[in-house]
Amino acid sequence: MKSFVDYLSQYAAYHRDKRNIATHFVGIPMIVAAVVILLSRPVFMHADGVAISPALFGVALTALFYVKLDIRFGVAMTAFLLACLWLGQWFAVQSTMNWLVAGIGLFVVGWVFQFVGHYYEGKKPAFVDDIMGLAIGPIFVAAELAFELGLRKDVEDAVVARVGPTRIRQMKAA
Repeated sequence: MKSFVDYLSQYAAYHRDKRNIATHFVGIPMIVAAVVILLSRPVFMHADGVAISPALFGVALTALFYVKLDIRFGVAMTAFLLACLWLGQWFAVQSTMNWLVAGIGLFVVGWVFQFVGHYYEGKKPAFVDDIMGLAIGPIFVAAELAFELGLRKDVEDAVVARVGPTRIRQMKAA
């Protein structure tokens, strides 16, 4: 399995424009929440107040993957995923219309943010070349937030050494 820095560096190579990263801070959490909301139905059964649904299995597997990549980021991502799971369970008991509007609405708007960001980047999204980009995107956003807060400088330095610093890409004149 690739290392955490390997995955982040591969993903970061498609995300060096600061405007693109900024749109990902909005778009990716919306997409993750949307997927969890949509997977929160059907509920197979309840166990101690927890709905057993496809969302629960998806969150558990994703959290395990993130913890295996990096314990500190994995714990932070698990907290975020659990919040999304709570939100998904809340929407799952609402009317079908509310559940669908929330899930599909967040999904569509989140992808609009993604594609606007990649317009600024001038590159296609990472998942086009490697489907793992869909799994790495959320933890990349967590890493970028940590870097902005001055945390995990060792990881940031390793990624920057491989793919270069972030910047604002100059747009070509039409």
